[in-house]
Formats: sequence, C-alpha cells, structure tokens
Amino acid sequence: MIKIKLLFVFILVFFLSCQVSTDTDFDGTSIVAGNAKISGRIIIPENQNKDSIQITIGSVHPISAEIVNHQILADSSGNFSLDFEVETAISYLVFYTNLNPSQVLFVKAKNNDSTNIELTYDSGLKIKNLKVTPSMNKYDMRQGPEVILNMLKYRRGGTNMAYPRFFDKSIEEFLDTAQSAVAWRLEKFLKNDEIFSKEFKGFLEKDFRLEVYIAQVFDYDTSMRLNFRNATGDTVNIPNIQKIDRTYFRFLEDFDLNDPQYLHIITFPEFQNAILQNEVLGLPIIGEDDIPSWISKVKGLLSELVGFDEGPYYDILAANAFSRQLNEELKPLTIKQKENILQYWKNGEIAKILFRKNDQVNELFKLKQPVIVNDISKVSDKNSMEAILSKYKNKVVLIDLWATWCGPCLEAMRQFRITKGEFFDKDVAFVYLTNGSSPRNLWEEKIKGIGGEHYYLTGNQWKYMMNYFDLGYIPSYLIFNKEGDLMDKFSGFPGNDKIKNVLEDLLKN
Repeated sequence: MIKIKLLFVFILVFFLSCQVSTDTDFDGTSIVAGNAKISGRIIIPENQNKDSIQITIGSVHPISAEIVNHQILADSSGNFSLDFEVETAISYLVFYTNLNPSQVLFVKAKNNDSTNIELTYDSGLKIKNLKVTPSMNKYDMRQGPEVILNMLKYRRGGTNMAYPRFFDKSIEEFLDTAQSAVAWRLEKFLKNDEIFSKEFKGFLEKDFRLEVYIAQVFDYDTSMRLNFRNATGDTVNIPNIQKIDRTYFRFLEDFDLNDPQYLHIITFPEFQNAILQNEVLGLPIIGEDDIPSWISKVKGLLSELVGFDEGPYYDILAANAFSRQLNEELKPLTIKQKENILQYWKNGEIAKILFRKNDQVNELFKLKQPVIVNDISKVSDKNSMEAILSKYKNKVVLIDLWATWCGPCLEAMRQFRITKGEFFDKDVAFVYLTNGSSPRNLWEEKIKGIGGEHYYLTGNQWKYMMNYFDLGYIPSYLIFNKEGDLMDKFSGFPGNDKIKNVLEDLLKN
C-alpha cells in the first residue's frame, strides 16, 4: 500500500521556455496550447482475463498548474487510444495499467504527433517486453519511477536507526540535514548510474528534490509536529515550535527555478501551488491586478530567496496564480482578468492555455453546487452521523471523508467533477467531512471549488466515525439511501462509474 501511494504522487511533468515567446524550442520545453495522441496495445497471456484492462495516463500541465489523469479501457484485443491536451512541445507522461499498478513507465509525447506503445506482460503480470514509437531510452522509461521511489524510501543507517529529532533543534540544523539527505540519496541512487540519459538524470534530480522539500520542508510547522510525534511517540501534546519568517525559504535559491526543464517535472504544479498559498511567503492573490504590477510585488517578496529578479519563472507563476483561481475555486475569469491576460500575453500560448482552461471551468461552474458550511461541533461523537443525515431526509447521501493534505482525495474530487454535475438537479446530497488535520484556513479555501455540504469535525467525532464504519484511510466514502440506511462504503476512490451506478440505483427506489 505504501508503494502504491508513493507512486500515485509520481503518477500524477513541468516548466518553461527561456523566453516569453514560444517560437524557440529548448528540448521540447516551449509552451504550446496543443494536443497529442497516445495509442497502442496491451498483450497478456491467453489464460489471463482480458476484460477491463484499464490504462492510466498522467500528464502535467505546468501553466494550468495541475496534474491531469486520464483513465481509459482497452478493447477486447488490448488496443487503446487517447487524444489529450498538452502545454509543452514535449511532455513526459506517466503510464501504468491496473494489471500491475506498481510498474510505472515514463513515456514521451509530442505536440501534434502520436506516440505508440506496445506492452507485453508475462504470466506473473510483470512487464516482459516494451516497444515505443518514436523510440525512447527504455531504461529511462522503466527505471525512472523506481529510482525515485527507492530514494524516497531509503534511510541511511537502516530501519533500526533512531528517529531523528528536529522539533527541539535549530532551524539551520533542520535545513542543513534536509539538504544533505537529498544530496546523499542522489549520490547513492542516481549520480553514478551511467545508463540513464543525461537529460533524464536532470529530470529525476529536480523531481526528487522538489518532492522532498514539498513533503518535508515547506510546511515547517506541520513537519515539526509530525517529527515530535514520530520521535517521542507522544500523540497528545504539541511541542513549542519555533516561528519562521520569509528568510526560512532561502533554500529556494538552490533550485535554479529559471531552468526550462522544470516544465517537464512532475512535482512542479504542486510546488507552484505551495509557493502561491504559503502564508509565510505571503504572495498576493492576483485578482484583477494588472500583471506587471502583480509580478513587481512578487519580485519584491521572492527575488532574494530564489536568487533572481528577472526570467521566465515569474511569468509562469503569474499564469499559475490565475490557474489557482480556476482550479481551486472553479471560478471563471472575470472580464477584467481576461483583458489583463490579453494585454500582457497578447495572443501567445500562455493566454491560449488560460482561456482554454477557462472555457472548461465555465461548463463546470454551471453545475457547481453552492458551498454550505455546517457546524455540529457540540453534537456528541455517537450522534454526529445521525445529526448529519437528519438534514438530508428523502435524499440519497454521498459522504466523502477527506483532508486538504490528501493528494488522492483531491484528485478523486477532480475526477468526479463532471459525473457529480450529472446529479445537479436530482435528490442527491454531496457531503464532505474533514477534521483538524486540515488547517482551517486552507480548508475554507479548498471548499470554494468543491461545493456541496461541508463539516469540520472535532477530533473525537472523526475518530469515532472512522472506527464505527471501519474505515482504514482516506479518501473514504459512505453512501446512504433516502431512508438513512448505509448501502455501500469504499476506502479509496472506486471510480466514477462505480459511484454513479450506485447513486442511480438508489434514486430509482
């Protein structure tokens, strides 16, 4: 399970050309509002079940600041085909099937072109043979995801090493340790590997570095709370955590964020969103500000930390600031914002991408339910579910247990948006539950784009529900009929079709 969850992070590529103009292609990193195609065949032994072979193809949209996962079914002969949007001349895709989700591949796709992949599995459902057209370094394809996973899992000194304490150490010691931990993992697993292509080594190094810093360093307060719990075993008390200021983020200078290869890095969208929403950095919301003025303010806050005050990175961050509104709030661009985008980027590729995304959000916005926040904090643990269901009498109720920090939870919501809209005017209540592990201010921001009914449970209410309904992890889902009886439950998103079928069946009764 740990392996699958870690791979999910990477299943879900990044950054920009060295000029705002997209006429020049730097190793496929020029920005384009384009489309690509991937097709091929999945071959399995004759005695294996050929029905319902599902292929997941993930691509990163560095301008829209999101990871888009496409799920398609192969036909009875194992053939599949997918046309999809891209935002760079060349994109790295993450490719895997439900036959063996732990065997993940990196695949190149080119704008306005087609990539063909033929994948053969052996009787143990391991990849036996791989053919790709146009050709690509197969070692890059197969070993790239594996080496990142190995670097994330590795602990120098072995599993018996005492858990390090940082919550009562200096901030400088914590940052120095994080930097050295990344360096020796890269040295052990990547730098001496002569089989990876030079280009791909740079790709993997950037992706791993961003992933570690996002997960372990960026949110200092949360990291220290977790470190205190793991190092001491104390799950009740909270340590006295040092306060950080903007200078804490001086490590950003080491990343060289103007490097165009970031357009191909898997974790870049998550990194950019972390930059935009970090309270300590305090970057302003772009709103209806003219873009040069917004960039000027951002440079005043970031330039000393990232090590430069000019370059394409600031344009990408501005585009991502608009995308954050589109993705997080499902709020279409205003007339003024459209004017600002056209004035700054003219009819360039960034403008085309933002307007393409805005058209998609407009369609979803029409079906978006209003956000309703409910308070049951004074209700006893045992009566909390009854209090929730009592509000939705004579309705089918889908309850989603989630958290702001849970990537699979947010990805499932994104995948479910269109299907959810199909129940816009039907007797279905979509109810979302979280708890104090989700920072309240971030929760209030996230739910703007989710819509529906929301509850911020107490720690005891959450614990009671997870135990009572025997839910092991999140996302988890509970589905009740119109009489308030539990009819189905899932831990892990079961897919749009499964939930849609359950809801439709219950609406018929």
